[in-house]
Amino acid sequence: MTNLLKLQHCAAAAFAAVILCVSDIAAAQNYPNRVIKIIVPFGPGGQPDVIARVFAQHLAATVGATVIDNRPGANTTIGSKAAAAAEPDGYTLLFGSSTSLAIAPALSQNVGYDPIKSFTPIAGVSSSPMHLAVGPSVPAKTVGELVAYAKAHPGKLNFAAPTGSPPHLAGEIFRRANNINITPIHYRSMNQAIIDVLAGQMDIVFDSPAPLASLLQEGKLRSLVSLGAKRMPELADVPTMVESGLPDVQVVTWNGLVAPAGTPDAIVARLNVAINDALTSREIRATLAKFGSEPLGGTPQEFAGFVVSESKKWSEIIRLSGVKVD
Repeated sequence: MTNLLKLQHCAAAAFAAVILCVSDIAAAQNYPNRVIKIIVPFGPGGQPDVIARVFAQHLAATVGATVIDNRPGANTTIGSKAAAAAEPDGYTLLFGSSTSLAIAPALSQNVGYDPIKSFTPIAGVSSSPMHLAVGPSVPAKTVGELVAYAKAHPGKLNFAAPTGSPPHLAGEIFRRANNINITPIHYRSMNQAIIDVLAGQMDIVFDSPAPLASLLQEGKLRSLVSLGAKRMPELADVPTMVESGLPDVQVVTWNGLVAPAGTPDAIVARLNVAINDALTSREIRATLAKFGSEPLGGTPQEFAGFVVSESKKWSEIIRLSGVKVD
C-alpha cells in the first residue's frame, strides 16, 4: 500500500510538473500582450537610467512595448522592494546593480527583499571598474608613490565619499589591501566630494570612469590606478593594481536585469536572448563606452552565479569595514 501511495504521489507530482511546463510555454507564447515596466531604482539622467533607457528602446523593438519607472531612494531599496513584490509574470523587471543586489542588502537588515531569493536573474548588462584619482594637493604621481606616502604619513591623507557607497567601500578595500591609514570623509553626494578634491580640500576620490573622465583629460585630477582586471581603452595610460606591483584589488560596479522570483523560465529565456542581442548593438556599445563600461551578457545561470559571488564579496567587505547605515 505504501508503494502504491508513493507511485500515486510521484505520478501526481509529474503531472503537476507537466501542467506547469505547459503553462509556462503558453505564457511565453502570449508574452508580451501589454507594456513591460522596468523599475530603475535611481533618479532620471544618471548612468544607470541612461543605460536602462537605451536597453528599453531595444526591448521595445525586439520584444514589446517597454517603459522606464524611476523609483529612487533609500539607497536603491525602494525600487528594488517594489520589483520584488511584483507579480512574477514578466511585466515588471528590475534594472538591478551592485548597489541594489549586493551592497544595500549587506548594509541594512531591513531592505525588504532578499537579493538572491527575491529575484530571478535574466542577464548581466555591464560593468565598470573603479578608478583612484587624486587632486592637486597630493604629491604622488603613481599609486606606488601614494602608498609609500601614506605609510610615511599615517592619517594625513583622506578620501571623500558618501557612507556605504561603492566609492566609500572601494576606499576601504584599497586601504586594507595596502595596510595604510587613510581617513574616509563622509559626503552626502559624490558631486560635492569631487568638487572638494578638485579644490584641494580632500585628497583622494574613488569612482567609476564616467564622472572623472573629463576632469582627468583636462588634468584637473590624476587617475593613479584602475581597480579593474585590465586597462580601459578610454583611459589606456592608467595601470591596474597588478601592473603597479600592488595587491590584486579589483572593485567593479555592475548592473543587469532581473525579474521577480517565480517568473516563468520561458519568459526569462526570451528576455535573456533580447539582452544578449542588444549587447551586440553598435548604439548600446557606444553608450556603454561613454560611461566607461563594458558589456556583460551571458546566460541567466551565469548571471545568477555572478550575483551570488558579488553578494558574498561585498558582504565581507562591509563586515570588515564596520560600515552600517541602520
